[in-house]
Amino acid sequence: MTALDEVKIGGLGASRLRVEDQRFVRGRGTYLDDIKLPGMLYMEIVRSPLAHARITRIDTSKAWQIPGVRLVLTGEMMAQRNLAWMPTLSYDTQAVLATDKVRFQGQEVVVVVADDPYIAKDGCDAVEIDYEPLPAIVNPEQSAAPGAPIIRDDKPGQTDNTCYRWEVGDREATERAFAEADVVSSLKLHYPRSHPSPIECCGAVADFDAGTGKLTVYMTTQAPHIVRAAVALIAELPEHQIRIVSPDIGGGFGNKVPVYPGYVHAILASILTGRPVKWIEDKTGNLISTGFGRDMYLDAQMALRRDGKILAVRMHADTDQGAFFADAQPSKFKVGLLHSAFACYDIGIGYITAQGHYTNKAPGGVAYRCSFRVTEAMFFQERMMQAAATDLGMDQAEFRRINLRRDVAFPARTPFGFLVDSGQYHKCLQVGLDAIGYDEFRREQAAAREKGRLLGIGISTMTEPLGAGNSREYDILGIKMFDSAELRVHLTGKAILRTGARTQGQGHETTWAQIVAHELGIPADDVVVEEGDTDTAPYGMGTYASRSTPVAGAAVSMAARKVRAKARKIAAHLLEVSEEDVEWELGRFYVRGAPERGASIQECAMAAYSNMPDGMEPGLEATAYYDPPNLTWPFACYIVTVEVDPETGVWDVLRVVAVDDCGVRINPMIVEGQIMGGLTEAYAMASMQFQTYDADGNMIGANYMDYLLPTAWETPGFELHEVVTPCPHHPIGAKGVGECAAVGGPAAFVNAVIDAIGDAGVRNIDMPLLPDRVWTALQTRQSVSGAPPVGRS
Repeated sequence: MTALDEVKIGGLGASRLRVEDQRFVRGRGTYLDDIKLPGMLYMEIVRSPLAHARITRIDTSKAWQIPGVRLVLTGEMMAQRNLAWMPTLSYDTQAVLATDKVRFQGQEVVVVVADDPYIAKDGCDAVEIDYEPLPAIVNPEQSAAPGAPIIRDDKPGQTDNTCYRWEVGDREATERAFAEADVVSSLKLHYPRSHPSPIECCGAVADFDAGTGKLTVYMTTQAPHIVRAAVALIAELPEHQIRIVSPDIGGGFGNKVPVYPGYVHAILASILTGRPVKWIEDKTGNLISTGFGRDMYLDAQMALRRDGKILAVRMHADTDQGAFFADAQPSKFKVGLLHSAFACYDIGIGYITAQGHYTNKAPGGVAYRCSFRVTEAMFFQERMMQAAATDLGMDQAEFRRINLRRDVAFPARTPFGFLVDSGQYHKCLQVGLDAIGYDEFRREQAAAREKGRLLGIGISTMTEPLGAGNSREYDILGIKMFDSAELRVHLTGKAILRTGARTQGQGHETTWAQIVAHELGIPADDVVVEEGDTDTAPYGMGTYASRSTPVAGAAVSMAARKVRAKARKIAAHLLEVSEEDVEWELGRFYVRGAPERGASIQECAMAAYSNMPDGMEPGLEATAYYDPPNLTWPFACYIVTVEVDPETGVWDVLRVVAVDDCGVRINPMIVEGQIMGGLTEAYAMASMQFQTYDADGNMIGANYMDYLLPTAWETPGFELHEVVTPCPHHPIGAKGVGECAAVGGPAAFVNAVIDAIGDAGVRNIDMPLLPDRVWTALQTRQSVSGAPPVGRS
């Protein structure tokens, strides 16, 4: 017997087909709306049509009179049970049902529970509510203006619309660097509000058993254990009597991390009616009221030497948090990991300030396919890099070469405190430039311009901190951001793996088994993966911010190594040698110097239940909690070429080249799928996703006629390349990749368009770069803002 072929058994490097797809493509998945319980009732929500208004009257009498209506809940009824307000994951409070006034369009005001969803909708239509309109605030400038109405007048001592102030870096050193600079480059821009738009909306099926006192909630959540803790705090139920089950999830992208009022409504309704209650959100409800991403304003400067060296950066960000500060992010970082900006560049000095603003919009700022505001950080960074290169009259690729960290410079500390541990940044850039044919394109661009054609090329080079995070710095609601895995090998050598993460489409059921195959030599097909049930899964912080492979995947590896350590002792017993004389190769232990004498991992598993050494507990299983020593730092280079029609402002993508260094790739096929998905979202953000507000706080983008999603028709093709720099502290050298393209990609598209119209002297066009904005920029030779309020065009 010899070592196994790792790829053949589905280990690291195998492009193993996704095992979950066997049920998904056959329509055999179990999504929330597939769950039907005996006696189940249905819940619908009455939402406010106004962005800011006092509630003067609520009359629910007609709703109560409709046959089949079982419960009508108002904010006053919730207040009687101390449930009108709930804590958020950012240590703020959020209205569960409005009591005094509504603070954003779409806010929950009344809940109706009935025998079927149609009766519940009829009940909602029968509710009468009178509002006294108040002035609406839709951007930070209005929020901070003198005399602005106080949105959060429910909070004692709240005298303005500021929800946080935050700073990091060395202010004095930064000011000195700017005083010594040859050139100061400045840029102002807005990263617009974006919505994750999962195919499956949010929802819950709550089932309270009065006999046992047990609450079971089936829920579309990416973080079941966090939600269980939050429900215990809100509903004042014992945590061990709460079971959260997250079935198959139809996409999340960060949208399904927060605790939404609808969850609380369903739970209370089940307690009051004594029957299971189902709430399924509709598309408009999801778009208008659930967690958004982005909506951040940048005012930044860069201190430069004439030779292209960056001396220092200075940034101020204003974030539009909506009516409640409800981000899911590490407690100590009020603006997420915005200060990860410029981590890939050799810059020693910097200073960042940020201020959060309450506005009359739904709560925003979720980690939409990014690691806590890193998307904004990388977009700001790469737009600033292009603007600075332009101000210096320097080629944008050369400007990056001058400032990117060298391979010999790792590990390196950023001016904002992060430790970046590995990377081949220059190699990634060069691979991308060679693939796109950078020099040849520049020659084609110059020739085309003489004929009136506008070609452009945009670059984005970025590193993203993933895997939050080590317990010294990272927690949510005081809970440290570790993750966990429990691996049990049965006597036949088959295994079951449970983790505290929750897949939302990344392929955990496939890739986690591949890690077990890598560590133990058990074929991946012999490993079943289970997640999402707090009654069976070990405690974990869930899936978001690309934590899956960096943290949960590491926990899987460590649990498997614990199993292997016990199996080694069993192998020594079976082979009748000391443990020190036992060697390991994939799938088997053997005697040092006598490789023909060995015991397979399956034989050790059988012995763990039938022939264990004296004094050893039976069984072959282990649980591991992984507290990462540092974040992981994948790097990527994205290069886009475009052509802009000067007559219409329409721009077409010619080519997209992506070079990703995500460390060791577990399943190359899944990695490539993640990159393509991220690039598609990046293209959508840059070109078409338009979600904004008018002066009255009405959302423009509450349906898919206004908020556009790219189809296969619009989406360009992608050319993928790879560089591999193993993470030095991750058990298998992986870094994570699920978010990188969505984080770094948007700037490449925008930079390409700005490069194409460079002769017009236009510094910035806010996303999305709709044709009318590009045309306006060409005609006026000025930047074009997309900040609300706007009118419907």
